Amino acid sequence: MTREDKSQVIQDLTAKLADANTIYLADISGLDALTTSNLRRACFKANVQLSVVKNTLLEKAMEASDKDFEDLPTTLKGNTSLMISEAANAPAKVIKEFRKKSEKPLLKGAYVEESVYVGDNQLDALVNIKSREELIGDIIGLLQSPAKNVVSALQSGGNKLSGILKTLSEK
Repeated sequence: MTREDKSQVIQDLTAKLADANTIYLADISGLDALTTSNLRRACFKANVQLSVVKNTLLEKAMEASDKDFEDLPTTLKGNTSLMISEAANAPAKVIKEFRKKSEKPLLKGAYVEESVYVGDNQLDALVNIKSREELIGDIIGLLQSPAKNVVSALQSGGNKLSGILKTLSEK
């Protein structure tokens, strides 16, 4: 790879990192071709971009980026795959689901909405992060529940009142 090619790859990676709010680094070394293909398919279905990158190029792209990756560049040892997604928990769910069949991929670290998670032990915490759509749904549900309570109270009160009036009129 020539120097110009490397600088172009660094520029492309820097642009990817700048556009993404959810970045996962995983180790998929040791997976055979069929298993890697299945992982790529699972990532595609979950709307996660998976690409294998060179550690030195990714580290230079992280340095050139405006984002603060804190300790994430220290995890760039060995085989590294870059997983980029719109949903904060999508790559974590793919990794967790895939690990039911295989011991890989291992989570090296993640950058999610300006928070950095380092180590495979953070996988459960990342799976439990709610996506933007889930949070909006929760808020709408919370906002609707008082209105539903008022409507049901008014309806039940009306039924009681009509029942009392009907009983009195029959007497």
